[in-house]
Amino acid sequence: VQLQASGGGLVQAGASLKLSCAASGPSFSNYAMSWFRQAPGKEREFVAAINWSGGTTYYADFVKGRFTIARNNAMKTLFLQMNSLKPEDTAVYFCGADSNGHTIMTVPEGIDYWGKGTLVTVSS
Repeated sequence: VQLQASGGGLVQAGASLKLSCAASGPSFSNYAMSWFRQAPGKEREFVAAINWSGGTTYYADFVKGRFTIARNNAMKTLFLQMNSLKPEDTAVYFCGADSNGHTIMTVPEGIDYWGKGTLVTVSS
């Protein structure tokens, strides 16, 4: 599967953004999907994950209540709705696919396919 993230941009603190991750290739619905982010000089960190059906989601503590992960298997697209953005949310955001669709993958080492990232910059 090939992935392409989009939707990043420059926003002020408190604003919202919605990221998308478009997949190409067959069987998108077989994959569990995750969002990670990487700030300058920092390691890639887990943000949110969703299983193959969308029935199970999991979030990093620092985004709970602010971000929502969702997927549309018919559209082969993963989403991340980000509300109440903070300057510390500034990072390149990456979507990733895990071939085991039933898992919730929270570590980068478990991701089988990565998309190119999209930059989110939150100004104070």
